[in-house]
Amino acid sequence: MHLVDQIKAKARTSLQTVVLPESYDDRMIQAAELITKDGLAKVVLLGDAAALETKAGELGVSLAGVDLINPKNAAQLDDYVAELVKLREKKGLTAEQAREILTGEDNLFFGAMMVRKDDAGGMVAGAYNTTGDVLRAAFQVIGTAPGMKTVSSVFLMVTKNPEFGENGVLCFADCAVNPNPNAQALAEIAISTASSCKSFLGVDARVAMLSFSTKGSASHEDCDKVLEALEIAKQLAPDLQIDGELQADAALLPKVGEKKAPGSAVAGKANTLIFPTLDAGNIGYKLVERVAGAEAVGPIVQGLAKPVNDLSRGCSVDDIVSVSAITAVQAQG
Repeated sequence: MHLVDQIKAKARTSLQTVVLPESYDDRMIQAAELITKDGLAKVVLLGDAAALETKAGELGVSLAGVDLINPKNAAQLDDYVAELVKLREKKGLTAEQAREILTGEDNLFFGAMMVRKDDAGGMVAGAYNTTGDVLRAAFQVIGTAPGMKTVSSVFLMVTKNPEFGENGVLCFADCAVNPNPNAQALAEIAISTASSCKSFLGVDARVAMLSFSTKGSASHEDCDKVLEALEIAKQLAPDLQIDGELQADAALLPKVGEKKAPGSAVAGKANTLIFPTLDAGNIGYKLVERVAGAEAVGPIVQGLAKPVNDLSRGCSVDDIVSVSAITAVQAQG
């Protein structure tokens, strides 16, 4: 079974609620129908119900089973206003300003507040709005996971070689968010990605902290950062299978790993690769995707207290459906 199909199957085992705030984009309305019909999640579309039903009719879409909520007159609006004022108290946010933000035309803050207040398990947006806008609402309303300060991303790389990773699937991070994470951030990225590995692949992560050096083969401050991150990660997650610094071949190939890092529990059999910079991660995943013909599933946002995922503005309806299934699985915990 294809990885995305596996994720969809898992989403169906414990139905979660996913809010789609960008109902003003036709693709979201079309995706809402498919997500509901396929039993992947309970869907909430934000917007005026009458207008949405009219638009759905024009698109030949049924919104049966989809919950339509207009933030401007929602029953929970007053509660949300009070919560946002409390959250932004130090910024001096007034109730009037909070109401204006929560009823803004983009619906992002209302959607994020639904997730914060457990009225939805997760949010999917970005078909219309920028990544910055989506993540800003997530940061300000939902915040980072306990003990974490770093939000990052992971790609699930489905390769054609079952000998790599977990039956050919590898977790790559961070490939989309943090340009040059310091040691603390890199450690948090490793821990978040290990959790994502468990959620999506159903196995414990074997985390390789990548570098151009393996076990002191080179000396440089960039290697020192990776080693410092390794020690921090071990302190934060003592049971995590993690090792470094490792070159990519030492992380992936058993014979090379055994030679360069003898005795390592990770070298030669890593299923989770943590890149030292965004340069390395972004270039790495695109090379594996384009040159080796792997499929890149993601980016999946990780490190938030509750799941929010960002779409490409060029996404298809099928992309929205798949990311919604991913978000539903994250919401399962």
